[in-house]
Amino acid sequence: MFHALMNLFSVCWKPFRRGTDDIGREGKEGLLWFRDVGKYGSGDFSMAVVQANQVLEDQSQIESGPLGTFVGIYDGHGGPDAARYTCDHLFRHLKAISAESRGVVTAETIERAYHQTEDGYTALVSDLWSTRPQIANAGSCCLVGVIFEQTLFVANVGDSRVVLGREVGNTGGMAAIQLSTEHNASLEEIRHELKELHPDDPQIVVLKHGVWRVKGIIQVSRSIGDVYMKQAQFNREPLAAKFRLPEPMNMPYMTANPTILSHSLQPNDSFLIFASDGLWEHLSNEKAVDIVNSNPHAGSAKRLIKAALHEAARKREMRYSDLRKIDKKVRRHFHDDISVIVLFLNHDLISRGTVLSSPLSIRSALDH
Repeated sequence: MFHALMNLFSVCWKPFRRGTDDIGREGKEGLLWFRDVGKYGSGDFSMAVVQANQVLEDQSQIESGPLGTFVGIYDGHGGPDAARYTCDHLFRHLKAISAESRGVVTAETIERAYHQTEDGYTALVSDLWSTRPQIANAGSCCLVGVIFEQTLFVANVGDSRVVLGREVGNTGGMAAIQLSTEHNASLEEIRHELKELHPDDPQIVVLKHGVWRVKGIIQVSRSIGDVYMKQAQFNREPLAAKFRLPEPMNMPYMTANPTILSHSLQPNDSFLIFASDGLWEHLSNEKAVDIVNSNPHAGSAKRLIKAALHEAARKREMRYSDLRKIDKKVRRHFHDDISVIVLFLNHDLISRGTVLSSPLSIRSALDH
């Protein structure tokens, strides 16, 4: 009798689960949140994030509809404020700006959306300066991908990264092609860029504890937020002393100007891996592409994060199972917050310009 009732219950329950296949199953494994697989306008997607900080500083989102498909990876630092603000506002600004040009997405509309987001966050810092001055030193790397018609736009400030998996002829091999430009003082070309912009400042980049930093403070040279490094009015008390500069700020040390690439999607372009730098700290482009290519679509993002965590554990000469037991905040000593979104490209859908019957909007979990 009991088994008959359970079978009846399971049959009655199933209809209420219909429709979830399009956005994928949401799940948690400790500090790891994921959607293993789902449908977006141009194919399948997989999405995951693992928390390491006391408060999750990464945010990510997928938006798919009449505007095409939008992906955002926002790697926050100095707190979650700038990343959450960017996730709340950047796509909204892009939609509004594109609507002014009859729904067309261009490099210019994306750049304008970045600048409007930056202006909005700066205004928020100004409004809260007397009560929450610490949000002046919060910032976020911002990696955006937009598939509009048959073109992929990639825009970036900071050091998150997108890598394309491209089929190599009929060999069955898959090439790893990095599409984003990174802005981190650890890169010689970025140090050269900063020195050219600040020729009279010998301290524009400083090697501190083996790490190159802008003004000896921060590694990335471009971001949303970090207004204490952009406007002198926010580099003073009551800002914490470790963020205040000893000399007057005559010009911004950081910007929110994105590097933007446009790429015409080709039939042998197989998938895209968007991820915060916490992933790339432990996995090479080639290794990440091989993991995605060698396994089913479902669980791709989660699989990449677990591979990075296994490598983080190996570097510390410990077992992955022991790493998983370490709580947030302490976990940050072993790895960063890591966000990953994998887009699989269905070129039949892309060539037809197919749009989902209902818009898709997914944001990674805020607290888990």
